[in-house]
Amino acid sequence: MSKDLANQQTAINATYFSLIGNASLAVIKGLAGFFGNSYALIADAIESTTDIFSSFLVLFGIKYSNRPADENHPYGHGRAEPLITFIVVGFLITSATIIAYESVLNIGTPHELPKSWTLIVLGLIIVWKEISFQKVMKKSIETNSSSLKADAWHHRSDAITSVAAFIGISIALFLGKGYESADDWAALFASGFILYNSYLIFRPALGEIMDEHLYDDLVEEIRKVSHQVEGVIDTEKCFIRKAGMKYHVDLHAIVDSTISVKEGHDISHRLKDTLREEIQQLGHVLIHIEPNE
Repeated sequence: MSKDLANQQTAINATYFSLIGNASLAVIKGLAGFFGNSYALIADAIESTTDIFSSFLVLFGIKYSNRPADENHPYGHGRAEPLITFIVVGFLITSATIIAYESVLNIGTPHELPKSWTLIVLGLIIVWKEISFQKVMKKSIETNSSSLKADAWHHRSDAITSVAAFIGISIALFLGKGYESADDWAALFASGFILYNSYLIFRPALGEIMDEHLYDDLVEEIRKVSHQVEGVIDTEKCFIRKAGMKYHVDLHAIVDSTISVKEGHDISHRLKDTLREEIQQLGHVLIHIEPNE
């Protein structure tokens, strides 16, 4: 299996992992919140439900962005991935808004104290969601997938909302009557954290769409590999843009000004082939030959 196909399959498997986990937790949280008198847990269930739909979007984005280049898309379909990330952020903002609205309503409404056993449920959820974050984030780094990274942050934000719920319920149970709303304040705090995470997810995806330069380490690696190619004296401009799981490169290579056009052409092909062989996450590589005088 090629590196590209392996990365795609890794990302898809990680997304299926998120889907199954989010669906299971949405049910568990919803039931525990309803029977345990905890709106913070119900708020958690709402977020997990939106996470199910966002994971479906991530799955679609990964599959679509890895379609091969065609006549209408000569650079492939990789830009679909940050667009999917924007939609995922929209789901996060929507869930945060719903949670905040319902929390404010519940703060002013008298209700029973949460059940103590909900703390056990939350403790297990926190551990599982943090494990899920670490697993999916690792896969997003391996595959250079921005939408998979967004999916990983869903798990982290879910873990944080569960921590907030745990603290809120603990306060309500410890202090007793009159502090029932601590659970709702916890859910309100969690909604603010979800909004903050939404920005952290949105910003890199925006940079990707806008071709923002964020790849100094990759530029250094490209220059290092280029100097190993026979005929390349030095490198000049190096522009990188990310699309999906691939990085497209425009590189200016300096060669001896006395060689023929044919020799310069051969050097550019050797350089291109070497770069794509040594740095497998590269997509299109365009080499511009510059004379050394």
